[in-house]
Amino acid sequence: MKSPLTHRSALTGGLILAVCSAFLSPGPTQADDGQRSDNGPGQPVHLNLGATDLPENRTVTTLAPGVTLTKISRGGADSALFWTAEVAIPSDSPDPDAPASALSSQAKAQATADKLKAAGVDARVEHVQSPQLADAGGDLGYRVRAGDFTAKAAGDATVAKIKAAGFASSVIYTGWDGDTDTSTKTRGPWNLEVITIDPKSYKGELAASFGPDLEKRETTSQLAADAHAIAGVNAGYFVFDPKAGAEGDPAGVGVYGGKTLSEPVADRPALVIDGKKNATSIERLTWAGSLSSTSGETALDGIDRVPGLIRNCGGAHDLPTPLALHDVTCTNANEIVTFTPDFGPTTPAGPGLEVAVDSHDTVAAVSETRGESVPAGGHTVQAIGNDVAKLRALAPVGAKLKIGTGLAGQDGKTVHTDTATSIVNGGPVLIKNGKEDVTVKHDGMVHPNDGNSFYYGWVHKRNPRTFAGTDAQGNTLLVTADGRSTASLGLSLKEEADVASSLGMVQAMNLDGGGSTTAVARGTVLNSPSGGAERAVGDALLVLPSRKDDLLRDATK
Repeated sequence: MKSPLTHRSALTGGLILAVCSAFLSPGPTQADDGQRSDNGPGQPVHLNLGATDLPENRTVTTLAPGVTLTKISRGGADSALFWTAEVAIPSDSPDPDAPASALSSQAKAQATADKLKAAGVDARVEHVQSPQLADAGGDLGYRVRAGDFTAKAAGDATVAKIKAAGFASSVIYTGWDGDTDTSTKTRGPWNLEVITIDPKSYKGELAASFGPDLEKRETTSQLAADAHAIAGVNAGYFVFDPKAGAEGDPAGVGVYGGKTLSEPVADRPALVIDGKKNATSIERLTWAGSLSSTSGETALDGIDRVPGLIRNCGGAHDLPTPLALHDVTCTNANEIVTFTPDFGPTTPAGPGLEVAVDSHDTVAAVSETRGESVPAGGHTVQAIGNDVAKLRALAPVGAKLKIGTGLAGQDGKTVHTDTATSIVNGGPVLIKNGKEDVTVKHDGMVHPNDGNSFYYGWVHKRNPRTFAGTDAQGNTLLVTADGRSTASLGLSLKEEADVASSLGMVQAMNLDGGGSTTAVARGTVLNSPSGGAERAVGDALLVLPSRKDDLLRDATK
């Protein structure tokens, strides 16, 4: 089934209404789009990123009335940065299968460095201090590195020596570090794309799309082309590994065209879009579901996902917990999950029970295994484990089976949706009520008992990032920052929040990043995805032309 966005006709031509560029360094107070900087009178117009004296160049293009694209490049080559070999430090755990980590205690790091020195590797121990965020940060531990190379390949011989000594290692670029003692001095370079939507003058619609069906992935440019979008960026987290569920399924809340097709995980933040007003907000949402018939009622655990697998939830092999745990899949042997026609041609196959429900909420069939086609206008319900008996009792053939679902905000009030509502998942929060409030622990980026290694790589280090939010004027900003290259360093989460604040955002949240980070406009990929090519993703945020524009173009064909 097609996403509701695919009816849009193509935006042809390519009229640029305004293009301007400026070479910025501290001092000027006039922004290069002719508007006043949100930094305030007399303050420099530049991103709060790296050394304060860096040059910054911005090019602003009007994509449509009320929609602008700002390309920002900041800084340049930094002679202080170099390639080095980073060592995986063996675990202190008595478990022989415990994984090595990038960080450890000072004693363990020093012991590792001493063993490497004995093997002829000039290893060094470095203390890693991370910027303090709302609920995490500070002292992360100690790492072991060796060498100072002008090119990545020059470190291969040192890595070979390290591996011969019994340690895992890889060559990394020091420009990707987010250490507190270097991040404010780094000279770049950085490259960003900022799509700004002014709801007062833009007559089209901002919406999310997942493509032809929920379970398969498409690239951001494919999703934009199918919807004939003016511009777009990748959106929420999604299942990447088939072992964690249906590939492409949102790993958190997903509402498209007003239909809830994926439930929230814990109360992670979500970007809520009112397409009628092109107004966005950031909300922490919860969800509740139920199944009922004349035989009784039971809880519904999920929508359009593989029963028993919950991505970004709790700890491995644990039931859902109050806080999320990012990039971890928890399991539940006993679940009931419903499926809509939007999921895909067939539902996930496997042992359990599946009932087909027609468009009149009547149970049309009961199957003793899972894996069916969803009736047009209807749905199916799957059960596994002990919940098979519950579903069997509720839903014999011919029974009326009602599904109750609802999203609620932090205040407990129901979140009402209509066909113009889109909601995508993400996290952590970056900016709240005009202040930086990076809630990494609350939103699952602190992994207990892993020696801060996940935090080090995901939060502390610079990576490609995608984020979204609003400024004080009510404009929505969709931002991408390239990373994992020497041509664009990427952003730590602290730097991401700093950049969001520099852009005047008063509410902002992180979306999926890394290899997913992609910005497109008029059919062209604007940035340089870190994998060398676009990654197929779960969904995208798209800037769609107005229906009036569609009709005018159709009339001229």
